[in-house]
Amino acid sequence: MDNAYLAFDEVKKMYPNEWILLGNPEMKNTSVMGGVVLYHSKDKKEVCYIGRDKTADFSTVTIAFAGDLKQHRKIGILRRI
Repeated sequence: MDNAYLAFDEVKKMYPNEWILLGNPEMKNTSVMGGVVLYHSKDKKEVCYIGRDKTADFSTVTIAFAGDLKQHRKIGILRRI
């Protein structure tokens, strides 16, 4: 990856429905406006663990999803049946 800044709309077109690790992100309130793409994958854990080595040259980083998260989806640590 080159270290070029991309607007988040461009990132969404390039990597639809993937988790993106962004270096030096530009934020507006809680929304990501853009940044430098450091790593991307459909697997969020992969982005967290493999992407960690790519963050050394950046003062801030964030992870964002380049798609629509379902609002009714429940996320939790453990679900018992």
